[in-house]
Amino acid sequence: MKYPGFSRSLSLCVAVVPLLLSGCASYYSHYAVFPAENSQGEARQVKLTWQTAEYPGWWVVDNKSTPITLETQCSARKWRLVDDSHDEAGGADCGNGIRACGVQGEDVLARNGTPAGPGTRCMAINPGEPDARITDIDSSLGLLVSCQPTRTVRGSGDDSENIDYIRASAVPYTIYSRKSPRGRLNARPPELDDAVCEDND
Repeated sequence: MKYPGFSRSLSLCVAVVPLLLSGCASYYSHYAVFPAENSQGEARQVKLTWQTAEYPGWWVVDNKSTPITLETQCSARKWRLVDDSHDEAGGADCGNGIRACGVQGEDVLARNGTPAGPGTRCMAINPGEPDARITDIDSSLGLLVSCQPTRTVRGSGDDSENIDYIRASAVPYTIYSRKSPRGRLNARPPELDDAVCEDND
């Protein structure tokens, strides 16, 4: 026996639920900019950026985030740190928590020069927390960098580009981040000034 009214109601619910899920969230932009050295010992600014969607505690959906993008001033190399909630974490099989894996031929472990690949954790945030999620990050975080690049420049001549990144450290960098409702002017992270890069050319 068919129930036309029920079918219409069910279709309406299916259409409305995604709207409710998105409408209940508060959206935030996060960033941190701090000074550090790259692998060559040059003073650089390092920037981390990510976004989150936060739901009320009583809601059925967990908080969500984008991966964290890490950039080093003057470098074209960008790192993406993920946790197990991200689809791309399946390709980042180098440990638990918030991590970024090495790229074969491009990275080595800083402590001994061993080649680093997809199974090597090159960067980790709050590395002592194997179940860490990006949505759990407070206003401060620890960034552990374990790798260094096999080469700092890709290409040659006018087609060359810098691919160096933040220097490896035996202990995590302590970083303080800013959080603002998405869309506000102060939610946008500052651009990394490339004047220092031109000075070094």
